[in-house]
Amino acid sequence: MRFALFYEIPVPRPWDPGSEHRAYKDTLEQAVFAERCGWDAFWTVEHHFLEEYSHCSNPEVLYGAIAARTSRMRLGYGVRLMPKPYNHPVRTAESVAVLDLLSDGRVDFGTGRSSTRAELEGFGVDPQATRAMWQEAIGHVVGCWTNDEYEFEGAHWSLPRRRVLPKPLQRPHPPIWGATSSEDGHRQIGELGLGLCSFAVGVPPEEVKKKIDVYRAAIATCKKPLGRWVHDQAATFTMTLCAPTREEAHAVAKRSFEWYPKAGARLIASLATWMAESGRELGNYAYAADLRNVDQAGALELLTLDYLTGAGACALGTPDDCIEACRRYEAAGVDLLLCLVNPYDVPHEKVMQTIELMGAHVLPRFR
Repeated sequence: MRFALFYEIPVPRPWDPGSEHRAYKDTLEQAVFAERCGWDAFWTVEHHFLEEYSHCSNPEVLYGAIAARTSRMRLGYGVRLMPKPYNHPVRTAESVAVLDLLSDGRVDFGTGRSSTRAELEGFGVDPQATRAMWQEAIGHVVGCWTNDEYEFEGAHWSLPRRRVLPKPLQRPHPPIWGATSSEDGHRQIGELGLGLCSFAVGVPPEEVKKKIDVYRAAIATCKKPLGRWVHDQAATFTMTLCAPTREEAHAVAKRSFEWYPKAGARLIASLATWMAESGRELGNYAYAADLRNVDQAGALELLTLDYLTGAGACALGTPDDCIEACRRYEAAGVDLLLCLVNPYDVPHEKVMQTIELMGAHVLPRFR
């Protein structure tokens, strides 16, 4: 199992003129330090309008800065939003190719469709069309990368014959991943031959395994992958904090580890409220209604640190504690564990401590 840092880049209130500047500078320092400590990769999200939760709206600029300061660690889009008008497929193909060239072929191309009201409504995206747009866009991106000249006429985009430049260094193209939370999404990503980003928080690794098993069964049947090969790797993410003592780890993590899953669930639940207000069916966003119901029932308040640790739904504690937690993800079939090292307001020096302790004591146990 490989290990990646995973970032939302939160900026907690109260804000001051330097809040966002510090958040980005800290993230950059942590990423460079992580390569020295033996971490395999660095991934961030693309989110818009999600104040406090994520101020990472243009991660490619950050990837470029990290690429210039590192030489080995891979850089993952976690994820690039594919529906129209977030990112045009041609602009996506060009941008990922430039990063792949600058990083000497270290890019992992994670893709997704978005799942919050703030973002979908803010960009005027029809939620019922996002899955079709996601799949179509990936096909266009692959075509741009793998053909000298390319043209397409799709349901959502078109392009007259053009030579899309530059091409990525990795041939035929960087590994492609698809993000999902739902069981049918896991099945679809497997059927398309994509790598899996199984995104859920507050659930134990054994629950993650059930969905990875759905993905594994589906990808075994894939005959015509959306990319140029079947990419049969599974990733998931977990909140992670490592400290010299269990007492310190729990004290530092408590506020952030309890805040993040509740905030994330409510952002997704907002989509169900919006679609109900506008008289639209949820379709493949049914899980948003499930989260809304959980919140209305008060069950999100049960996501305490005691619950998370008891369920094994995070990697928290001493290096030995974190090894034990990571073993459960390995047993679940996870190939790449995305470690969310700052869910909300973990101090910079404590994030650096997690990176160092994990690198020295945890990661070597999985080599």
